[in-house]
Amino acid sequence: MLLLGPPVLLFLLITWQVVVDGPLLGLDERLSDALVRPDRASELLSDLGNVDVAVPVLVVVLAAAAWRLRATGVDRWWVPPVAGAAAMVLVPVLVAPLKAWTDRPGTPAVPPATGYYPSGHTATAVVAYGAATLLLLPLLRSPAVRRALLALCAALILGASYGLVRRGYHWPLDVVASWCLSMILLLAFSATVARYGQGARRHEE
Repeated sequence: MLLLGPPVLLFLLITWQVVVDGPLLGLDERLSDALVRPDRASELLSDLGNVDVAVPVLVVVLAAAAWRLRATGVDRWWVPPVAGAAAMVLVPVLVAPLKAWTDRPGTPAVPPATGYYPSGHTATAVVAYGAATLLLLPLLRSPAVRRALLALCAALILGASYGLVRRGYHWPLDVVASWCLSMILLLAFSATVARYGQGARRHEE
């Protein structure tokens, strides 16, 4: 609960500012003006948050984790993969209504439209790469490999987030809000696995 508080409060604060067109939006727009420089690199980085890029990575890890956990003889081997898949499914379930409700316009770098808050691409990247990392970490024995995995996860998420802002696909606060929302989903995933996915190993016949 202590870990859940900060992302929930920050998400509520940003959402409130978006809905009431508060002073944070002025700072957000000025920061965006300073950062937006559409180029090929930012386009490629933003693609890391595409569903057809991030979700297949998670699907492969879900299958690998399920196979590995089942092979080790854990009773509830299916809980971590199912929880990871559920976290991913909840991304569009939560993001789509928020986009419709807040109805935030996009930056000047994109065609006139609304529904940019929060960033679905950011949430997809954070939950897909984050859940994949959380699933793999318990299966890795080498501390060096675990550190490398964490670094890779951070690089993918930060790369996608930076690309979305740099390209002008999203305002910075759209991305930050999605970090918060995704953190809530990943914390729920971790809590579910900790509570229900630690079954004892099956006794060999």
